[in-house]
Amino acid sequence: MIHHLSIAAQNPKHVADVLAELIGGICVPFPPHPGSFFALALDEHGTGIEVYPAGTQMQPAGIEGAKFVQTQNQQGFHPVHVAVSVTLEPEMIQEIARRENWSTFHCDRDGLFEVIEVWIENTTLVELLPPVFAKRYLALGQSEEFLQMLADSDSQTAATQLATSR
Repeated sequence: MIHHLSIAAQNPKHVADVLAELIGGICVPFPPHPGSFFALALDEHGTGIEVYPAGTQMQPAGIEGAKFVQTQNQQGFHPVHVAVSVTLEPEMIQEIARRENWSTFHCDRDGLFEVIEVWIENTTLVELLPPVFAKRYLALGQSEEFLQMLADSDSQTAATQLATSR
């Protein structure tokens, strides 16, 4: 179970406010790193997304734990993304993303499950799973067929076979 993750943004407060709206939670300051904010779902899992100023790096600092270092590196696209279950319906998610001028797409993942992609500040991918999407996603993660598909060397063929067997 992933409880929280962190991303960087040009406008951390605004991004955390919108993420809090999407996950049905609140936005609070994140004191360990000035200028950072925490979107908290206030759920039983402790779900949250920390939003740091762009250019923030976390570096090892021994037994004191990770330290924050602010750099001039203003990254663009990157491989980090997250899938989050939300209570909002797909239309509301996309309405919020469009209001923010963030790219948003209703995507079908090879017939296995669906997500609403929201591209935070048009650089960071957050996959949102409304209740109907989350149900399929969660069932898939416990499926022996899915685990076999991942083990299959020809995963694209396996994904197609799994999707058509449903």
